[in-house]
Amino acid sequence: MNGGPRRPPLVVAHLSDLHFGRHAPAVVDPLVDDVAALAPDLVVVTGDCTMRARDAEFVQARTFLDRLPAPLLVVAGNHDVPLLRPSRLVAPYDRYRARLEPELDPRLDLPGIRALGLQSMPRWRWKSGRVSRRQSATVATFLGAAPAGAVRLLALHHPPFTRGPARIAGRAALLRATTAARVDLVLAGHTHLPASRRRDRPAGRGPVEVVAGTATSLRLRGAPRSWTVIRIDDRRIHVEHRVEVAGSWRTGRTAAYER
Repeated sequence: MNGGPRRPPLVVAHLSDLHFGRHAPAVVDPLVDDVAALAPDLVVVTGDCTMRARDAEFVQARTFLDRLPAPLLVVAGNHDVPLLRPSRLVAPYDRYRARLEPELDPRLDLPGIRALGLQSMPRWRWKSGRVSRRQSATVATFLGAAPAGAVRLLALHHPPFTRGPARIAGRAALLRATTAARVDLVLAGHTHLPASRRRDRPAGRGPVEVVAGTATSLRLRGAPRSWTVIRIDDRRIHVEHRVEVAGSWRTGRTAAYER
């Protein structure tokens, strides 16, 4: 990006897979303090706020979210939908919408950033998720119409660039939409393994995908609890994974990508 004075970086705090109901209570207060200390312009939570979509878990998750800096963008994960109850078929999102976020595909327009969240957990698909053609069209129209120079951010629970048996249903249409909309940043969770990469197509112009680890869960998969801070300036996207060590948060892996 060229021309004019350089602006201070936008700061996005990205948390995921909180799993309240099977979380580590001792890390919650230090996590809130660590996020707040960075004074983020936006906090994004990419799903699995609860362990089994129970009322008490949603109350715990809501209490935690209310302590994070605003503005806040939250999307649902597979654990935010009831597992083996009739409500999974007749009212899968009612508790989530009542307690956490009434919009399943929330939108935010902020100075310097336009953000869209997608609900990637249909009632009938448990693990890999799905994005509909309607949702992909919304990516193209809403993010594609962002003001010039604004960061175009997409958030969903399931990593959309995954290939093979674990790939999200509707992947091809979604990736075409991210290209058409010139999306800068795709945030996801689900794996509990922090990672970042640039999509390899089209060459040099694809969005950066950032997958956050689990911030508070006891369900570790060979990596410590973590969350991600993303700083975006006129030229680069800087990704810093914050990892939990004995109850405090420290800088882990970092990466930088050209915008």
